[in-house]
Amino acid sequence: MVAVASSAGGIRALSQLLGALPSSFPVPIVVVQHLDPRHETVIADVLGRRSLMPVQLAQPGEQAQPGTVYIAPPDRHLLVGSGGELTLTTSELVHFVRPSADLLFESVAGAYGARAIACVLTGAGSDGAMGASAIRSRGGTVIAEDPESAEFRGMPDAAVGTGSVDFVLPLDEIADVLVGLVATRRA
Repeated sequence: MVAVASSAGGIRALSQLLGALPSSFPVPIVVVQHLDPRHETVIADVLGRRSLMPVQLAQPGEQAQPGTVYIAPPDRHLLVGSGGELTLTTSELVHFVRPSADLLFESVAGAYGARAIACVLTGAGSDGAMGASAIRSRGGTVIAEDPESAEFRGMPDAAVGTGSVDFVLPLDEIADVLVGLVATRRA
């Protein structure tokens, strides 16, 4: 499973990343993008127009399917269970945000271990850094967008600062690396 986190500048970054992945991408992708909970979101529609894969807001109890992108709804933490079952919660804010990349990454680390891949993209703050460490500690792989080229460097900088990041890449190289990593692990 691939888990992706972004915040400020994230819609553009997610559009570019998802648009570069093939329709045949063989694993599910779960996404936390920090969104204003006071407004109806159209993020799934916006990203769906740029992605070759179906993009939808995550639904509680749904089973994550390969080649599908699931986005945490505003004001809900998205968690993944051992069989790929999606859970949404309204538990406490983490680092002042809900949904939290840290909680998503920690759940994916617990469910998928060495088969987990986390990507930390542009964003302010440090959400995703603790979760990146959890992914790495379970044998998973962590990718961070290069802070030098990220629109907002806070989140990728925080992830890199943990020492748990395997790849620091420009945004336009991340999709190819994801395809390669998934192919290697499935072989």
